[in-house]
Amino acid sequence: MSKRVQLISALVEGTSINATCRMTGVAKHTVLKLVEDMGCACAAYHHRHVRGLKARRIQCDEIWQFVGAKQKNATPEQRAAGWGDAWTWVALDADTKLCISYLIGGRDTGWATDFTFDIRERVIGRPQITTDCHKPYLAAIEMAFGDDSHYAQMHKIYGASGDSPEARYSPAKCIGCDMKTVIGSPDYEHVSTSYVERQNLTMRMSMRRFTRLTNGFSKKIENHGHAVALHIMYYNFVRVHKTLRVTPAMEAGIADHVWTMEELVGLLVANAPRMVA
Repeated sequence: MSKRVQLISALVEGTSINATCRMTGVAKHTVLKLVEDMGCACAAYHHRHVRGLKARRIQCDEIWQFVGAKQKNATPEQRAAGWGDAWTWVALDADTKLCISYLIGGRDTGWATDFTFDIRERVIGRPQITTDCHKPYLAAIEMAFGDDSHYAQMHKIYGASGDSPEARYSPAKCIGCDMKTVIGSPDYEHVSTSYVERQNLTMRMSMRRFTRLTNGFSKKIENHGHAVALHIMYYNFVRVHKTLRVTPAMEAGIADHVWTMEELVGLLVANAPRMVA
């Protein structure tokens, strides 16, 4: 247990697989197997327990990363094996900062529909939803929620970036925002995607696979999914939010204490297949 806690603690703080192996003396295959087992256990727990949420304001966004190679550089055979762009869809409760739902896949209407239907299954009531102006959200949210939501889109307008290396690797300056009501009567005071965009930054900082301009990216789509599931579970139940001073799960009422790393790793036992006599 102590060695597993040591390995998982390093990984959720943004340490790469190879660096974790060097620090702990554990074989790479063993670390990858642990990530796989933890990812499956965390995804199963999230699926069962992150439900019945009284979320009033939900923010949705997608974060980009690639597996193996960027989409434009991957061969057809590599794309068939899962290489290329991998978008992580994230829905965040703006009040509790709880990650309600996440999905890894493409960025078209089919993936948007699966994502929004999963949100609908986990949320009680008529929430206010805010997204960016990504078009697939329009049909997906209407199919999943119908008129049972207040939905608005926020369009951030960015200035032109220069051609210098400094401008290329720096975010463009936001010069304005345009809000548009799609369904219901959303409160414009709370039409924002700032919290979910901050969560995207947390993902990039907490998972080496998401760090830009490095060779730490995922080489297999399965391992990418396991790492995301582990991060979401750690973020919701273990990591204390600095503003809330509790975990998002506690703020949302689905946990009564801050989980320890031992409890997180203990999901391996709870998720282990039981022997049938």
